[in-house]
Amino acid sequence: MDLEFRAATKDDQFLEIYEHNLDAFTDSPDFSWNLEQIKKEVKDGWKLYGVYYEDEIIAAVFLKKQGDDLLSKNTALKMSHQGSGFSHQIKEFIEDQAQKFKAKRILHYCRIDNFRLYSLNESHGYHKTANKLDGGQIVEWEKQV
Repeated sequence: MDLEFRAATKDDQFLEIYEHNLDAFTDSPDFSWNLEQIKKEVKDGWKLYGVYYEDEIIAAVFLKKQGDDLLSKNTALKMSHQGSGFSHQIKEFIEDQAQKFKAKRILHYCRIDNFRLYSLNESHGYHKTANKLDGGQIVEWEKQV
């Protein structure tokens, strides 16, 4: 049950990812899920990937190379795909990209109340830093590559 990660570079691809995930992520605490926010993130240097399982988009990943760091954040999986090990595959994709871009560390961002991602980050060797964003609501996690 492998996932496919497809980079989105055009407006129609952003729209496809947005529309396929609209119902799943409208209330996602990790990301303000709207088309304008997605375009703003890409304009700010984030690369957007659709996470596909059997031609269905089940999540989205954002990556940004900044100096020696690879910044990362992702939406939650669609509910129907949680518990299938896909979150671990997403984490492995992020770590593979860090090696590809020769990053020295990965900085991953998630909401302070996303306990699933806390557990996932810890199981992959990430450590919470003291840095918080968005009024303390976004937590930064670090992993040396």
